[in-house]
Amino acid sequence: MKYLPSIFTLLNLFCGYYALYSAYEGEFQAGAIAIFLAIFFDILDGRLARLSGQVTKFGKELDSLADMVSFGVSPAFFIYQFSLSAFGREGFFVSFLYAACTALRLARFNVKTSSLSHFEGLPSPAGGALIASTVLLLLFLGIEPEECSYPLLLLVCIVSFLMVSPLRYPSLKDFRLKGLSTFYFLVLFLFLFILTASKPPVILFVLVLIYILLGPFLFVKDFGLKILGKRKKGLKKDNL
Repeated sequence: MKYLPSIFTLLNLFCGYYALYSAYEGEFQAGAIAIFLAIFFDILDGRLARLSGQVTKFGKELDSLADMVSFGVSPAFFIYQFSLSAFGREGFFVSFLYAACTALRLARFNVKTSSLSHFEGLPSPAGGALIASTVLLLLFLGIEPEECSYPLLLLVCIVSFLMVSPLRYPSLKDFRLKGLSTFYFLVLFLFLFILTASKPPVILFVLVLIYILLGPFLFVKDFGLKILGKRKKGLKKDNL
């Protein structure tokens, strides 16, 4: 049990490395699935470490290095091979931008006090999930990379910015549905499982996209609440 979290971290690293290999071989579907498996192992190693009380500095450093490969270098090379290589030097630098922003995102996370409720900036696994799910969706729809090369270039730039942005994203580390009984949680899980299994590329893309849009949504919501708060204070002062 003591070494189990680190074993899952290494499995995360293996999946990220396999995604690199698959991208090089042109097996993009296998590479995208490998990125999602890396996310699964990344979630699992953290859960096991917290449940077993085996959260160590070594484990955190190993996890960051694995994440850099699986959700930084791997998705960057993956999307470059899939589409951005058509842009030549520009595509290379955009893919590098993604990898560099992932490194900056992980470094900032390591030096700042982490919150159980939210992340600062888009988590790197979510960035990798968007790239992987987008490629799976395009393959499922039969759309050639050349037909959507410019949207993909823009997508990589946006995701890179979101990772280093100050936007808040909900943390799923200790996700719980308050007030929901075990029975209804199982019903909800079954519904989501069947929905995802029906058309995995479409549903995975939609779910990842919803999470990524939560950051801008929460920013607009907080900004709106601040403006309303200032107006209420102004009205109170006028009444006095």
